[in-house]
Amino acid sequence: MTDEQLIAAARAAALKAYAPYSGFSVGCAILSVDGAVVTGANMENACYRLGLCAEQSALTAAQHEFGLDKVARIAVAGGNGSGDSLSGEQPVTPCGGCRQALLEAAQLGNRDLEIVCSSGDGQTVERHRLSELIPHGFGPASLGDAA
Repeated sequence: MTDEQLIAAARAAALKAYAPYSGFSVGCAILSVDGAVVTGANMENACYRLGLCAEQSALTAAQHEFGLDKVARIAVAGGNGSGDSLSGEQPVTPCGGCRQALLEAAQLGNRDLEIVCSSGDGQTVERHRLSELIPHGFGPASLGDAA
């Protein structure tokens, strides 16, 4: 699957977001090592802290569809999703909490995940390795000294 196709899936997912408070819709598409794709979108809540990020939503779908250890690549896109298409000029990267959740999948699969970060309009794209976004992360591999 090309970056463009994965970004298109993330942008389409963002249009399914529930973001009545911030107005900022985020979508995430996760590609498995076997070529399967799952998506997720952010879901806000009137009790703000109970919202769910798009990456967390997509990771849950990935776990159910093919397992976290099979996550190969991720695309994230976000912006104004109030119309028929997603808009926005700045590329969106995963928040800190999502970076930690992605680290879990990366370490389970023993790979440094590529995160394709897109603007809402899909015109600006950045590519990052998870190791760049969360250097010295604490994940399953850090628990080697546990009994």
